[in-house]
Amino acid sequence: MQIEERRRGILQALNSRYIYGRIILGGIADTTAQTLTSIRLKQQHRQEVKNERVSIEIQDLDRKNSYPTGEIMNSRAHLPPPFDFERLTRFMSFGFLWAPVQFKWFQFLTKVFPIAKGAGNVPALKRVAFDQLIMAPIGLGAFFTFMTVAEGGGRRALTKKFQDVYVPSLKANYVLWPAVQIVNFRFMPLQFQIPFVSTIGIAWTAYLSLANSSDE
Repeated sequence: MQIEERRRGILQALNSRYIYGRIILGGIADTTAQTLTSIRLKQQHRQEVKNERVSIEIQDLDRKNSYPTGEIMNSRAHLPPPFDFERLTRFMSFGFLWAPVQFKWFQFLTKVFPIAKGAGNVPALKRVAFDQLIMAPIGLGAFFTFMTVAEGGGRRALTKKFQDVYVPSLKANYVLWPAVQIVNFRFMPLQFQIPFVSTIGIAWTAYLSLANSSDE
């Protein structure tokens, strides 16, 4: 009895710790996404400036360094936006709110599909099937709903988000997460499942950040 209570206490402490860890990981992921977007826009801007210079040189060889004001302003309009701290806060907030739900879900799967010695991979595959068929669609829906509402969007914006981004993101989820979750459920103890998923989730959350902002 005391061993079980101690075990629950340790798991609760770890859960609490990794809830705060999810905030940091969400921040890292969104910062990565914003940095990638900034780099991509800067490259596009340099290419546009280069194309404009070539065009101007072709049109007027006698004025190689003369640029029409309208074209210069047009190039500057495509400069990358400044770092969005509000967007970063939204991602960190979602990570904080979703981590306890994810932990309880893993506890449920562990209880319903226990992995015993000699049981093979069947329980792990059942966990993955339940996780991907039930929690993955719900989690993505919760993410896009939270982000859209936090951005100030209403029903129309939410509907557009789901039409444009939800299904492609769910397909990408099925490419990555089944393999990750097989490793997670088959080999990771319960107390290490959230940290393992969260670490892989840095790249995934960066992708979601890019997907969420793709239609802005």
